[in-house]
Amino acid sequence: MKITGARQESFIAGPDRAVACILLYGPDRGLVRERAQRLGRGVVEQLDDPFRVIELSATDLKTDPARLADETLAMALGGGRRLVRVNDATDGLSKLFTELLDGVDFTNSALVIVEAAELAARSTLRALFEKRKNAAALACYGDDGANLRRVITETLATHHLQASPDAMTFLMENLGSDRGVTRSELEKLALYKGQPGEVTLDDAMACIGDSAATAMDDVAYAAGSGNQAGLDKALQRAFSEGLNAVAVLRAVARHFLRLHQAAGLVRGGKNADQAIKSLRPPVFYKQADTFRDQVRRWQPDRLASALEMLTEAEMDCKTTGLPAPAICGRTLMRIAQAARRA
Repeated sequence: MKITGARQESFIAGPDRAVACILLYGPDRGLVRERAQRLGRGVVEQLDDPFRVIELSATDLKTDPARLADETLAMALGGGRRLVRVNDATDGLSKLFTELLDGVDFTNSALVIVEAAELAARSTLRALFEKRKNAAALACYGDDGANLRRVITETLATHHLQASPDAMTFLMENLGSDRGVTRSELEKLALYKGQPGEVTLDDAMACIGDSAATAMDDVAYAAGSGNQAGLDKALQRAFSEGLNAVAVLRAVARHFLRLHQAAGLVRGGKNADQAIKSLRPPVFYKQADTFRDQVRRWQPDRLASALEMLTEAEMDCKTTGLPAPAICGRTLMRIAQAARRA
């Protein structure tokens, strides 16, 4: 079955016992790992329990395919349900999991959690887990918007900290590309503070540095300003840091949605400064001048066209089989050219 949207959190908190195999995939590897750990702790107290937890790689299963069924059906010494974790799964394991889901009685079996990177819509492994009633697939994408705010708030609250409005804006602008990185950076911030209280903008700026989020901001602002040389450099940096093309396209789309919102307010009678100040979360102050220039540069109809191009590019990345970075780069260069003509 395919688990999407708000259903993901409730499923992770209490998965259906009829679901024996769970696939976690997506560009946010930190979120994949975090969800795998949460699901695993629903089965065993300690994820390093040598009697009830086994980790297998895709290479292990290609070398010894029978091991997947053997480990799934093995009984734990001392009792209790076992956990089987499969890492770095690809479509090359689709046949093996088909045989497992078709041929095994899961009444007293282990829970099998499968971790994978981004899988296209045509992925045979993803399709298998989405269609079977005894399996489930959950996509794991980077945090943004309300979900990122929740992660930041909850993580800081465990240290009896809360972020000031300016600090929260900065954190949301600079975190979110990877759940693991986000948690790690917030833990570092809590250690820096050393005591309960308020996290100020100065505190956040002194500690936080999600280079992936910064790279995506650089791409979005370069595209919006028509800076083709800067865009090319920012794209090279983003891809060199392992960012997924779809994640980059979505980051640019979020930026253009905010420009569209501000441009609409300007058309409704507000000046650019008033429109920008009304956005939530607020525009980071160091980027305000550039954002203001882009609001004036782009008309709402041209922004709508750019957003349509970004949506089409994401679909092409997922369905055409062509290199996703090339599709992403070509689309963003077209948008940058449009900005220069605006």
